[in-house]
Amino acid sequence: MKLTDQRSSMLHGVLLIGLFACAAFYIGSAQVFTDLSLSPMIIGIVLGMLYANSLRNHLPETWVPGIQFCSKRLLRVGIILYGFRLTFQDIAHVGLAGITIDAIIVTVTIIGGYLVGSRLLKMDRDTAMLTSVGSGICGAAAVLGAEATMRTKPYKTAVAVATVVIFGTISMFIYPIAYRTGLLHLTPGEMGIYGGSTLHEVAHAVGAGNAMGDEIASTTVIVKMIRVMMLVPVLLILGVWAARRVRQGENDETAGGKKRLAVPWFAFGFLLVIGINSLSQWLNTLETPVGLPVDLVNVINYIDTFLLTMAMVALGAETSIDKFKKAGAKPFVLAFIIYVWLLGGGYLLARYLAPVLL
Repeated sequence: MKLTDQRSSMLHGVLLIGLFACAAFYIGSAQVFTDLSLSPMIIGIVLGMLYANSLRNHLPETWVPGIQFCSKRLLRVGIILYGFRLTFQDIAHVGLAGITIDAIIVTVTIIGGYLVGSRLLKMDRDTAMLTSVGSGICGAAAVLGAEATMRTKPYKTAVAVATVVIFGTISMFIYPIAYRTGLLHLTPGEMGIYGGSTLHEVAHAVGAGNAMGDEIASTTVIVKMIRVMMLVPVLLILGVWAARRVRQGENDETAGGKKRLAVPWFAFGFLLVIGINSLSQWLNTLETPVGLPVDLVNVINYIDTFLLTMAMVALGAETSIDKFKKAGAKPFVLAFIIYVWLLGGGYLLARYLAPVLL
């Protein structure tokens, strides 16, 4: 096939995924989905999976490179631009309590989840890690970042995202009810730390926080964003871990490839963008604002959400029901065990450790 034909076929695949992403945005604008705080990314992976199990076999295989381009290249760009949602100033707003509890939650969830999944449940190691990272940091975005670093098969990513969606959505309803009824004996500040350090998705944190009042909402979102920032060191560690597995021949998917450290360069880009956004917001506080206009940042965030939605659609498009059956029930069992830890362990940390550090 000529180079021009290859590019044309690739463009067809990209345009197809783009159309699905547009549909995800349109569907996500419906009241029922906005009330549930379901982002277009989640709707996108569902649409992609519907396509994979219906029309996929009726479209040219030459379009596949375009789909893979969205699930790999666009994914990394989307993660980098995600940094425009964060600032280093956010850390100062919650202080030592939020940082410490976030660090404990992330560390125990990822390491503990991986050990429980791989050793106790005897499940696939990549799926165990993806599920643990998704629950421990920021849901689908973290799963995508880990997938890009570990270079796992798309269906494993889809399974991990599914666990995040299920248990994160449940929490979004449980937390406000438990707080309003007095079941959780936490102050507004402690509740904000509890929600931000344990809710799966950023959207879940926003939805649950808003349902409990402005004071709790602001703390919840900030603590959640600090967890998102922890994605950078986690991806770097995952890169080293993945390289070690390749060297030892533990990863069947990449053992035949180049045995070198897969440095997640996009993690550095993500960190750089956070720094740019932090500086920009500080410059906008001066008497003569010279930072990036707020409207421009909002446009960038909108574009970023669209790119990540395309990546989610593409991942879903490579995930069939047969592959879900291959993964089995173990990922959901692991996600439930992690969920119990987040509910119980997170509460104890917010109830007894946060007051000491606040």
